[in-house]
Amino acid sequence: MRRGGRRVARAFSAAVCGCLVLAGCSDGYAQSQVDRPVAQTAPSQAKVADVRLATGTPRQSGGVVAAGGEDAVYNYVPSVMLDGGRTRMWWCSQYGSAPPPGDDILYAEGPSADGPFTGPDGGAPAAVLSGAPGGFDGMHTCDPSVLRIGTTYFLYYTGAAGDHALGNAVGLATSQDGVHWTRAAGGRPILGPSHDVHRDNVYGAGQPSVVFLDGWYYLMFTDTTGKAAGWNGAGQFLVRSHDPAFSAGVEALGPKGFGPVPSTTAPRERSIVDGFSADLMWSGALDAFVIAHETAEGTTLTFWTRDFTEQPYRPLVIGGDWKEGPGLVRRPDGHAPLDLAGPCDRVPLDVVRATGLDATGAPTGLRHFGLDALGVKGCATPERTATTFDGLAMPSPERTMDLVRGGKLVRVDRRAVAVALAGQVADHPVAPAARFPLAARLRAEATVVQAEGRPLGVLLDRDTLWGLPDTGIVAANDSAVVRIPPARWDGYPRASSLGG
Repeated sequence: MRRGGRRVARAFSAAVCGCLVLAGCSDGYAQSQVDRPVAQTAPSQAKVADVRLATGTPRQSGGVVAAGGEDAVYNYVPSVMLDGGRTRMWWCSQYGSAPPPGDDILYAEGPSADGPFTGPDGGAPAAVLSGAPGGFDGMHTCDPSVLRIGTTYFLYYTGAAGDHALGNAVGLATSQDGVHWTRAAGGRPILGPSHDVHRDNVYGAGQPSVVFLDGWYYLMFTDTTGKAAGWNGAGQFLVRSHDPAFSAGVEALGPKGFGPVPSTTAPRERSIVDGFSADLMWSGALDAFVIAHETAEGTTLTFWTRDFTEQPYRPLVIGGDWKEGPGLVRRPDGHAPLDLAGPCDRVPLDVVRATGLDATGAPTGLRHFGLDALGVKGCATPERTATTFDGLAMPSPERTMDLVRGGKLVRVDRRAVAVALAGQVADHPVAPAARFPLAARLRAEATVVQAEGRPLGVLLDRDTLWGLPDTGIVAANDSAVVRIPPARWDGYPRASSLGG
C-alpha cells in the first residue's frame, strides 16, 4: 500500500497486467460482493473511417517537468490547462503536511508543458484539495479534471472515504482562481457506481474527464460496475448535462446515442474506450472528440464524431515511456488548442504522463510528450472553418476584441471580458477567422437579464439574447442584472452562448 492508507492498486493496472485489483472507496458506496451474471450486450455499431492522419514534430521534455515537494513520492494523472499565458497543472500526489493521510490534489504552473512547474508562490507545488473527514471523500482526492468556464473554475475529481470496496465516486469543487476550492453539491458526490454488475475489480466510479461544448458538460469516467465494462472493469462511459453539477437534465451515451436518464447512476450501456484513466478533449479543427488512453505502444489517441456515431480517423500513438494517466494539454474549455501559425492544417496533440515508479511501486516522473496532426483540413468548408475557430478571441480593427462564436464575430469592448469568454486568445487577427461577419457588439454595461428557471443572458444589438456562463462576466462588464418574467425572457430572439 502507499503511505497514508493509499489504495492497494489503481483500477488502471488491470488493463495492462490482466490482474485483479482492489481500490479505495467510501463507506457510503461500499456493499458486500454478490454473484451476479455479467450482462451480455451487443457492441455499438460505430462506423470506422479509414482516414489516416499525417503526423509531425514529435517532441518530449528533457526530463521530469513537475513533482510535489516535501514527501510527495508519487505524482500522476495530471490535468493540464493553457490559461492566460500560463500552463497550469493539477495532479494526484500526497503531502504528509496536508491532512488527512491520503491522496491530495497538487497545483503548479509553468511557462509551457516542458515546465518547470512551481507553486503559485514560486516554491513547491501546493496541495489545493485534500480529504474532507466525514464526507464521501474523507481520505482521498485524486484524478483531477479542471475546466474554466467564464470566470469559474470547475474541478472534477475522484473521492474516497477510505480503502473500501466500491467506494470511489466523482466529486466537484469550484474556484475563482484555480487554487482555492469550495466543494459543490453540498459536498456530496455527483456520480457514483451504477452497480449494474459486480466484478472482482471493486474500484467503483472515478477518473473523470470533462469537456464543455455547445453549452453541454461532457463527463467521461470509469465505472468498474458498469454493464458495458469489460471483464476486468475497463471501460469509459459518458454522460452530459447543461448543469456542471449534473443534478438535472442528464443524458447518457447508449447504443443509440444520447438519451435522457433519471440520474448519473443510470445503467452504463455503452463504453467508448476499453481502458482506465483516460482523458478527453474536443478539437474543432478535427471536428472530433479525442480520447487519450494508455496502450502497450504508448498513449493512444482515439477519435469520435460529435455524436459518437463514427470514428472519423485511425488512432494515433504518442510513443515513449509511460506508467499511468495521460493528461491532455487543453484550453480552459477542454478543447484542443489552435496552432495559430497553421490553424487550418495542424493540431497540436500533447500529453503529460507519469513515466516511472517510486520505491513503493507508485507512478511518478511527470514528463511531456507530443506530436502534431497534419493536413487536418480545418478550413475545407465554411461550416468546418466555423468549428475550427469557435471560441477564439483576437484584436479587432477598433482596438477592441473580436470573439468567434458560431462562425460570427462578437465585438467585445473590454479585453478582460473577452479573455474570460474565450477558449483561446490570439495577440493578432487570425485569418480566415477575421473574415467572419460581425454579428453583435458587447459594450461595457450592456443589460443582463435573468428570469426564473432561465440562465443569464445579455441583450446585444437589436435586442438579441446571448447566453452568459456565469455572474463573474456581469461584474467584469459592469452590467446591471434586470429580473424579467419568464415569458418575456422566452420572447427575445436568441443567439448562442458567449461562453461556448
